[in-house]
Amino acid sequence: MRICWSNLLMIAVVVALGSLSLLASCGQKGDLYLPEAEAAPVEETRNQSPRP
Repeated sequence: MRICWSNLLMIAVVVALGSLSLLASCGQKGDLYLPEAEAAPVEETRNQSPRP
């Protein structure tokens, strides 16, 4: 069976695009972990009456 040059070209394009997409994803920046949740600030209410 003889392989057509267009089939080889198609395989080469698919391999090249796949390789480029893998290499492009390696440069992503940002946190590689989930940041710890910060404690919410406690709000003080001035109209609160003292409890007995």
